[in-house]
Amino acid sequence: MNTSSSPFGRLNVGNSFAGLPGDFYTALPTQPLVRPRLLHANPQVAHMLGLSTADLASPGFLDVVAGNQPLPGGMTLAAVYSGHQFGVWAGQLGDGRAHLLGEIITDQGPFELQLKGSGMTPYSRRGDGRAVVRSSVREYLAAEAMAGLSIPTTRSLALVVADDPIYRESVETAAVVARVSPSFVRFGSFEHWANHPEHLKALLEYVVQRFYPQCAKALPTDDALGGANPLQNMALKFLGEVVRRSARLVADWQTVGFCHGVMNTDNMSVLGLTLDYGPYGFMDAFQVNHICNHTDTHGRYAWNVQPSVMNWNLYRLASALTGLDIEPDALKAQLQEFEPVFLQAYRANLVRKFGLTYWDEDTDAQLVDDWWRLLHTQSADFTLSFRYLAQAPQDPALFLSLFTQPDAAQAWLAQYTARLATDDQNPEARVACMNAANPLYVLRNHLAQQAIDAALRDDATEIETLLMLLQDPFTERPGFEAYAAPAPDWARGLAVSCSS
Repeated sequence: MNTSSSPFGRLNVGNSFAGLPGDFYTALPTQPLVRPRLLHANPQVAHMLGLSTADLASPGFLDVVAGNQPLPGGMTLAAVYSGHQFGVWAGQLGDGRAHLLGEIITDQGPFELQLKGSGMTPYSRRGDGRAVVRSSVREYLAAEAMAGLSIPTTRSLALVVADDPIYRESVETAAVVARVSPSFVRFGSFEHWANHPEHLKALLEYVVQRFYPQCAKALPTDDALGGANPLQNMALKFLGEVVRRSARLVADWQTVGFCHGVMNTDNMSVLGLTLDYGPYGFMDAFQVNHICNHTDTHGRYAWNVQPSVMNWNLYRLASALTGLDIEPDALKAQLQEFEPVFLQAYRANLVRKFGLTYWDEDTDAQLVDDWWRLLHTQSADFTLSFRYLAQAPQDPALFLSLFTQPDAAQAWLAQYTARLATDDQNPEARVACMNAANPLYVLRNHLAQQAIDAALRDDATEIETLLMLLQDPFTERPGFEAYAAPAPDWARGLAVSCSS
């Protein structure tokens, strides 16, 4: 391809991951699709990368995001990693249907461009290397929904559909998501090299140099970390940073009602980003033990256990770092930060969502426990219960309409109103703060399904509408009331699973 004809050709492109030893990846081309069409491109992410809106309509843009041509200046590869899946060591995994095209260097830092669904790799195992329209639309929208909520996440650049038949439970059609992230390195990337100290060291130095440079600086306090040398101290500081980012991330998930669905260690980002949107879900009717993944028959990744699973995953990352001869007690000291950091972030989120100015140690834990119990026993809508609470002290009708037993909700509301009386905040300011913390629009399963149904007709109208709402989910828009409504009865039968 003539790079001058591609809008990517004028960008600063490379592939730093390709600078790691060759064992870390396999360099190979993507597999072209049959009659690929650009269903949607995301101007917000495009501008972040240095592309214009006009660039998105060019043939050269489609060639790259469909996998028909390489990224000019990049190097196409698939990465190897390992991981624990549903708590069991799965051994070698890797990019079985994804290709890293390269990274684009911007004023905001490097962003890797990866295609998901772009063909078989040596890590496909028994898979076909493809993704289907159904899962691709869900991933494309979910990443942007999370970004709109200010929750750390990968991003979506483009969604391509094609005519290739894909065989899952039924015959579906192929799609490719072009997704963007500073890095796609996972906990499982470190697990893969746990018994290969030189490769483990190379990966650690690569990640620290690019994303955690503060961990490479020698400080007078390093002796207290427990490492015997600079490399070990760097590893301990790195682990501490990942622990803190991961704790804050799962606190964000909990307080928007997001269930990841498949929190395997190969799906956990070392940058604390939400990664790999498979059978995820934003809760409609609240259940404390809600399971969004139909494949998760034992509820390993239910909503209420996500924090403990994240902590367990961090222990697996720490275990991999013992390959650098670090004392287990020194690693455990870093892991101990998870609970206090999680609780601090979780409570800070709830303070904003409940319109408070501080967390009262004497009263608020009980207030929150009673809140979750109320929502659980009455299967109240997660998103709207928080959103309607803002006006409830002055006008409770809309809030109480969400509950099958309004008397119980009224009793809790009296408890909440009494708590507000101890908080010196203007009511108008409280309502404004709550509406800025509690979204009106989230990516409910039935909304995603409507977008999927349209996409199968090559119609991106629903995707466009949802992105408009989800990229600013706190602002109410007249005429879009249906997108904020509770899930309809027909949506109760929707199921998402690991099949994609």
